[in-house]
Amino acid sequence: MPYLKKVLPQPEPVDCRILTAALDLFVNNGFHNVSVHEVQKQADVSIGSIYNHFGGKEGIARALYDHLLNEIQDLVDCAKEEKITAVERCNEIIRQLFNYTETHQNIISYVFQPRHNEFLPDEPPICNSSPFVAIREIIQQGMDNNEIRKGDVLVAFSAIYGGPIRMINLRLDKIIKDPLPDLLDEILDCIWQGMLVTENNSEDNIGLHSVG
Repeated sequence: MPYLKKVLPQPEPVDCRILTAALDLFVNNGFHNVSVHEVQKQADVSIGSIYNHFGGKEGIARALYDHLLNEIQDLVDCAKEEKITAVERCNEIIRQLFNYTETHQNIISYVFQPRHNEFLPDEPPICNSSPFVAIREIIQQGMDNNEIRKGDVLVAFSAIYGGPIRMINLRLDKIIKDPLPDLLDEILDCIWQGMLVTENNSEDNIGLHSVG
């Protein structure tokens, strides 16, 4: 089972092995270019195990997508639980996403790169999934606390996270050569120059670079 933080259980259960194999194959070859038999071979399980657990390739894709969204949700929830400002929470989420782009590339790629509606047509847009709704709640809290400039929360979300998400995709596409954590301070400067409330525009007050 692909996790961001947890250590894989050993021996890995059959359903976890299937999802781990499917993640690698879907990211490296594309969903439409992978057969159930290729997943079965890489996971070293029986074909019956795949159908019993997931019902087929689409079921694998949906279970994998739901599981990885839960992993991102856990990342966001941990940031929300910390006793820090909304700006610092946003910074911490970006920091972790940048780190995981380097250390767990396939997980980040599956969440942020595929056009999920092509193989999960009933799934809502990823921006409406629970982790991204929770991030918008953090931004709204920052507006309410007079940390982040007030305005449309979707505009603010795009201004704060649009650049980092684009950088993640450019890094996954190998267009950005430097590890993303090396570029973190620069992107945070770009973000907050336009989004901080003027009277709070101080590193001492809101922890502009306080990312844990």
